[in-house]
Amino acid sequence: MARASVREQIVDAAFEQFHRLGYNACGVKLITDSAGVPKGSFYNHFESKEALALVVMERYGATRRVPALADTAVAPLTRLRDHFEFLASDIEKYGYERGCVFGNFSNEAADHSPAIRDGLVTSFGSWSAAVAGAIREAQADGSVTSQQDPEVLARFLVNAWEGAIVGERAAKDGSSFAAFFTLAFGTVLR
Repeated sequence: MARASVREQIVDAAFEQFHRLGYNACGVKLITDSAGVPKGSFYNHFESKEALALVVMERYGATRRVPALADTAVAPLTRLRDHFEFLASDIEKYGYERGCVFGNFSNEAADHSPAIRDGLVTSFGSWSAAVAGAIREAQADGSVTSQQDPEVLARFLVNAWEGAIVGERAAKDGSSFAAFFTLAFGTVLR
C-alpha cells in the first residue's frame, strides 16, 4: 500500500486534532508532530494554519453524508431523520467530546478570521440547502404539512442541531439529542 503524501498526512492529522482539541488548541507543531513530519514541511503545503483549517472543513463536510439527503430512493422525511441520527451517532461514539467541526470553528475562529468565517458560511449554506431540498420534497409528498419556507426550516434545524451538540457536550447523556428529535420530527416537521 502506498504511503500517504506529506500533505495528506498533515491534513489527516489536522482533521483529527482540530476535531479533538479545536482550532485554537492546535498549533502547527502539534499537527506536524501528530502527522510524523517535520514542522518545516507544513509550509511547503499550506500558507497558514488558517488555510489548513479550510481544507479540514471541506473534508469534514464530505464526511457528513449530505448527498444522502438527495437520495430519492428513500422517503424525504426518512432521509432527514437518518441524516441527523447519523450525526448523533458520530458524536456519541466519541463520548460527546468532539462536537461538530463547523460549530467548533464558528465558536473559536469565525470572529477573528474572515477566511474561516467565509468557509463556514459556505459549509453551513450547503448543508442547509441539502436539508431544505429534503424538506421541500417532504412537503410535496405530504409527509411534512408545515407551510413554512423550506430554507427557513432547514436553517432552524441546522442551528437547533448545533445547539443540541453544545448541550450534549455539557450533559453527555443524550438528553439534548432526544429533545432535538422530539421537537424536530414531532412538531417542526409535521
